[in-house]
Amino acid sequence: MGVIVDVIIPVYNEEDSIGKVIVEIPDSIVRNVVVCNNGSKDRTATVAESHGAIVVHQPIKGYGNACLKGMEYIAQLAVKPDIIVFLDGDYSDYPSEIVDLIKPIITRNVDMVIGSRALGEMQSGAMMPQQIFGNWLATTLIRIIYGYEFTDLGPFRALKYSVLEEMGMEDKTFGWTVEMQVKAAKMKLKTTEIPVKYRKRIGKSKVSGTIKGTILAGHKILWTIFKLI
Repeated sequence: MGVIVDVIIPVYNEEDSIGKVIVEIPDSIVRNVVVCNNGSKDRTATVAESHGAIVVHQPIKGYGNACLKGMEYIAQLAVKPDIIVFLDGDYSDYPSEIVDLIKPIITRNVDMVIGSRALGEMQSGAMMPQQIFGNWLATTLIRIIYGYEFTDLGPFRALKYSVLEEMGMEDKTFGWTVEMQVKAAKMKLKTTEIPVKYRKRIGKSKVSGTIKGTILAGHKILWTIFKLI
């Protein structure tokens, strides 16, 4: 295609799933798979490397911290990518759908594409009720405050690398995805969503799997939406 695509995968204790994720990434269109090891205590880093990924280490906990470390690695490459894809390492997404995710950027010059679980096929139990409600509330607030239509804060997303640089991403924890979408709205970017499939993750969620994680994530997402007004 003549388009360079790099993938960033933040991970924490995903030794049972990260290999499956990497194997299903279409290597015919992806140059680098950068796995950002966020202080894992298991064999996540070893498994990722054995499957051909580039592993960078960020011992300071936080989803955003891990993503920022991956961006730091890509920023020092001699040849920068055209497109960045963010993907979770728990095998809940379908990595083969990267082909569909990047297509609007290549064919329609879209700046950012969100893989929407709300629009796609979701396995029963793949998202907790509080996640579904939180996504609805956050996207509704973004529509009301910023005038942009989203149906999901899903982590599976693609955007132009030049746009990602312009965003100046800062959030270090749970507000990463919503920060990106709010900044896209404020920058008046050309965005779209595509339906993606979603299945039960391998292992227990570090966020929605605990009451504390759910409360902290919900608070941070709402705080980020209002902070950026």
